[in-house]
Amino acid sequence: MKFLHMRHRGLLLLALVLAVLPLVLPNAFYVDVAIRIALNAIVVIALNLLMGYTGQISIGHAGFYGLGAYASAALTTHFNWPPLAALAAGAAATGLLAWLMARPILKLKGHTLAMATLGLGIIISIVINNESQWTGGPDGMSVPAFTLAGMTIAGETSWYVVAAVLLLLMTWLALNLIDSPVGRALQAIHGSEIAARVAGVDTTKFKVRVFVLSAVVASIAGSISAHYIGFITPGMAGFFHSIELVTMVVVGGMASVFGSIIGAALLTILPQLLQTFEGWEVVVFGVILMATMIFMPKGLVPSIAQRLRSRRKGNN
Repeated sequence: MKFLHMRHRGLLLLALVLAVLPLVLPNAFYVDVAIRIALNAIVVIALNLLMGYTGQISIGHAGFYGLGAYASAALTTHFNWPPLAALAAGAAATGLLAWLMARPILKLKGHTLAMATLGLGIIISIVINNESQWTGGPDGMSVPAFTLAGMTIAGETSWYVVAAVLLLLMTWLALNLIDSPVGRALQAIHGSEIAARVAGVDTTKFKVRVFVLSAVVASIAGSISAHYIGFITPGMAGFFHSIELVTMVVVGGMASVFGSIIGAALLTILPQLLQTFEGWEVVVFGVILMATMIFMPKGLVPSIAQRLRSRRKGNN
């Protein structure tokens, strides 16, 4: 109960930070970075449910992100669909694809599972590149503004509210899922799939469901990002974006919802800060990641929390 209470205190703290943040950020550039952090964090939280809590590796989730973005772009541009309907259609199509692929893919384990998800992501990226009549091909395409009930969401302030509310909602859903029987089943699968089966857990069903959930969330975030940015390219569905998402999970902390947010924040801000190194930013970025993995192998948030608990025990 105490741990549950701490989690909900964390949610209240996150809500407070999100409420205060736009008041202290100096200009629109920083608000834009905050929006991108929130959208990345939404995807990373869902991916952490799959990787950190269930123990299933996926390095192709940028493909689902790209599907959502391009579904919204294509349906609103070529067929004049309302943006919300396009977003829902993209999420439904992505969920269906993830469900169809989940059963054969999730039978694999370890590096073979990673390669299968990588292959799925690469296939999605290739399709987006080749279907230029619908996607604009390698040049990308423009995305219409997001309108809802005759109102257009425009400007950093409005988009910040949307991103902050969605991040809070995703965090609340993830925390409640983890504390539910479903969450305990997912963690049992991570601990030992054989033991979970012996205990009566339908491991295939739960793995498929969390895979589909993480894919749908990635699709929705991709759609929102597409309308916010206003222009998309196939790179958002590419391999390197998938690696970025996985790195955010690992650096922030596996099996840590708030670690996902910290990881997304750090790895969204770092490229901006490292631009001053003029060509060496990738090297510095790699050194930071290596240092994190060497000295904090569980990720930032779990490692810091463990050290704080150890100090308290030592003081007592």
